[in-house]
Amino acid sequence: MLSRLGALLQEAVGAREPSIDLLQAFVEHWKGITHYYIESTDENTPAKKTDIPWRLKQMLDILVYEEQQQVAVGEAGPCLEYLLQHKILETLCTLGKAEYPPGMRQQVFQFFSKVLAQVQHPLLHYLSVHRPVQKLLRLGGTAPGSVTEKEEVQFTTVLCSKIQQDPELLAYILEGKKIVGRKKACREPTPLPKDTASHRDNDCSHDGAPARPQLDGEPCGAQALNSHMPAETEELDSGTAESNLITSLLGLCQSKKSRVALKAQENLLLLVSVASPAAATYLVQSSPCCPAIVQHLCQLYRSMPVFLDPADIAALEGISWRLPSAPSDEASFPGKEALAAFLGWFDYCDHLITEAHTVVADALAKAVAEKFFMETLQPQLLHVSEQSILTSTALLTAMLRQLRSPALLQEAVAFLLGTDRQPEAPRDNPHALSAHLIGHCDHLSDEISIATLRLFEELLQKPHEGIIRSLVLRNLEGRPYVAWGSPEPESYEDTLDLEEDPYFTDSFLDSGFQPRAKPRLALATSYDGKTAVTEIVNSFLCLVPEEAKTSAFLEETGYDTYVHDAYGLFQECSSRVASWGWPLTPTPLDPHEPERPFFEGHFLRVLFDRMSRILDQPYSLNLQVTSVLSRLALFPHPHIHEYLLDPYISLAPGCRSLFSVLVRVIGDLMQRIQRVPQFPGKLLLVRKQLTGQAPGEQLDHQTLLQGVVVLEEFCKELAAIAFVKFPPHDPRQNLSPVPEGQV
Repeated sequence: MLSRLGALLQEAVGAREPSIDLLQAFVEHWKGITHYYIESTDENTPAKKTDIPWRLKQMLDILVYEEQQQVAVGEAGPCLEYLLQHKILETLCTLGKAEYPPGMRQQVFQFFSKVLAQVQHPLLHYLSVHRPVQKLLRLGGTAPGSVTEKEEVQFTTVLCSKIQQDPELLAYILEGKKIVGRKKACREPTPLPKDTASHRDNDCSHDGAPARPQLDGEPCGAQALNSHMPAETEELDSGTAESNLITSLLGLCQSKKSRVALKAQENLLLLVSVASPAAATYLVQSSPCCPAIVQHLCQLYRSMPVFLDPADIAALEGISWRLPSAPSDEASFPGKEALAAFLGWFDYCDHLITEAHTVVADALAKAVAEKFFMETLQPQLLHVSEQSILTSTALLTAMLRQLRSPALLQEAVAFLLGTDRQPEAPRDNPHALSAHLIGHCDHLSDEISIATLRLFEELLQKPHEGIIRSLVLRNLEGRPYVAWGSPEPESYEDTLDLEEDPYFTDSFLDSGFQPRAKPRLALATSYDGKTAVTEIVNSFLCLVPEEAKTSAFLEETGYDTYVHDAYGLFQECSSRVASWGWPLTPTPLDPHEPERPFFEGHFLRVLFDRMSRILDQPYSLNLQVTSVLSRLALFPHPHIHEYLLDPYISLAPGCRSLFSVLVRVIGDLMQRIQRVPQFPGKLLLVRKQLTGQAPGEQLDHQTLLQGVVVLEEFCKELAAIAFVKFPPHDPRQNLSPVPEGQV
């Protein structure tokens, strides 16, 4: 926009050359600014109440108008030449540092931002521009809550935008020593006239201080101007300066003003996503970008209270970097603000890694793994204090819930589970952290067990094959759980013999539990689809004896509801693993393969052990154990399907499956029922209590009764999962639900 002064000048000179008059006006405005420092005696007058802001605006308007009138695109006009030759930006930067008059720093930030944004000529390649830009960056972010935060973030926005347009500028902005002289001439912007260009490589006087502007050969009160500037103007060190664009952005990211912090985060995101391998490499190797980001994450983690309730952590959902502060409501708790700040910054790190150039993403993910996961979080997870274990495990679960970037997920999986994918042995020495976490699933503290089981349930929902392979699949390869030497039958008829299972004794069978007639079921390779799924479903539905069932008495939704829920979860799981190239059918047994003892693995062993104690464990713990097992059963790998959901598999001696564990629990239940007076009535009352239909009075054998309710519902859930997964290699087949209890 043409300034009023520029318009008057143009009208006055008529046919004279406009550029000459513009230069005269530009010089006069600069003289007016420098004369202020000669004539002014009041050092308390704010800058905005002087004519300095107006004169800076006129200078900007003249530069923009001059460029619009240039015939040759990219050619620098006389006013721009004057700005560069006389190092006006250097002088303004020094005046901003002196903060005279008060508020001058804000004016300087605004002028720099507008010049860089509105002047189209490439400026940042010039030493007389990028050096004062670097110095101005040093002036910002010196203290939290700076009065210039708004202007600083606008300044960094312009710089990041320019870098995105021309990634080569990254080195000019970040590097702290002269580099223009080292660049090839062909990479320079349009050359300035000879006398101006000579100043680009000779911007400093012999004593190292920036040369003061000489206006038309007049001193312009240089001594008076210098008296208001710092005695020494430091030169930027070679290499990376202590404070630069990265550190300025990170400082602004921590602003208490949410808009400033959000804009700074967006600017940093813009910077790391620059689509240039050279710029990305420079950002990783020659800037404090990755270490500084992770250092702030570690600081936020340490600033949280030692005690945080896992329930509060789990309930604090919806925290994102764009809205890091938790909504203010009555459900506040000590440490909520610090927790929200930490989760918000972790989400931001995850988002940075997702959007950043691959070089930056990998480096940042490794930095998070080394400095945060390994050095900060792992000692808390391995701590002897139950409170430390509980809080750190709940926080890790919350972080996994938010984690989206593949690079950071890869690092998290390696951190939690290690990289070993060989079959496990009962007495091997597994990955240290993985062994501790799996052991915590069977901890003396029920709270720690529940929190750790939640962690694994969250982990199983992540799109990374290494998770399910490390925990389960590597131990099922080759199907060593199948009885050795048994031929592949054409049907499952007569393949289940409970009397041969070492877990089922004569006393167990005499206790009143009698397996139902053995149904006929074809293999996945040659079955009658609907008949096969009917038999499998009823094997689970009929597992719990009628005297231990109560859901029918309360007219609750039963198996059909589980089918609806399981279908959605299975489709989601199938979509997640679709690209993993899993086989459609189980691996054929090789009679020439040497016999290998089967070990279900440490993870399944703990889950099966917990499941076998379902009648003696707290209700909340039982819910979490069955929830994790349900998640595992949803995976569409044929070996997982066979091992967890095939009731008629011929198990190798000494092996157990999920169904065999359930059968043994039922046998134990049948013995205990005889010792509980009025068992059906008490069981029904407990179910009403759990559903809120009866007051929660304490009953004898309450843990046992609650376990029976969970057992009944879990069997219905497994039946529903088996139904929606059948046939195992075609989850899209749509079959009508099998009526509950029908054989």
